[in-house]
Amino acid sequence: MHIFYLMGKSAVGKDTVYQKLLVKFPMLRPLVPYTTRPQRQGEEEGREYHFVGEELFLCLRESGRMIEERAYRTEKGLWRYGSVAEEEAETVSRIGIGTLESYQKFCAYFGRERMIPFYLEVTAGERLLRGFRREKKEAEPCYPELVRRFQADEADYTEEKLLAAGIRKRYENLNLERCLGELYEVVLQYVRF
Repeated sequence: MHIFYLMGKSAVGKDTVYQKLLVKFPMLRPLVPYTTRPQRQGEEEGREYHFVGEELFLCLRESGRMIEERAYRTEKGLWRYGSVAEEEAETVSRIGIGTLESYQKFCAYFGRERMIPFYLEVTAGERLLRGFRREKKEAEPCYPELVRRFQADEADYTEEKLLAAGIRKRYENLNLERCLGELYEVVLQYVRF
């Protein structure tokens, strides 16, 4: 079975594309990561993330089931993210969202041949506009965090790092329907209804 893995800098539309792919291909099971960050408005427990406390996150790490994890010192404190190995991942096709670093760890764990990367991108200006609009909707907007994420992404997604991870194909997400059409074609090469 295959794992379709969405990645890209913040505010490129990963969450929107992820939800659309799940609707179009209900046979894909979501990979739901764990995080210690606060739940955002509109998010649901178990859909985007499993929202857990620091203690439970560290227990998951100690269990040896963590495929990948990362931590960010944000304007609002330390936020941890991680993915836990699930037994059925071997028997069903999955879809997940993550970083370039987490993609590489998934490749190491499951084998690169099972991983289908979807690297989404938009212009820097569009990312800033989308990020600003998203942050503005929060109960307590934190614009310095938006700036921190934008700068961190520039370092995390350099051309050299993308090529080293084997990311060759890019999917521009300025026109959602066009982007989805390209992704649908790829998914249909691997899954059957």
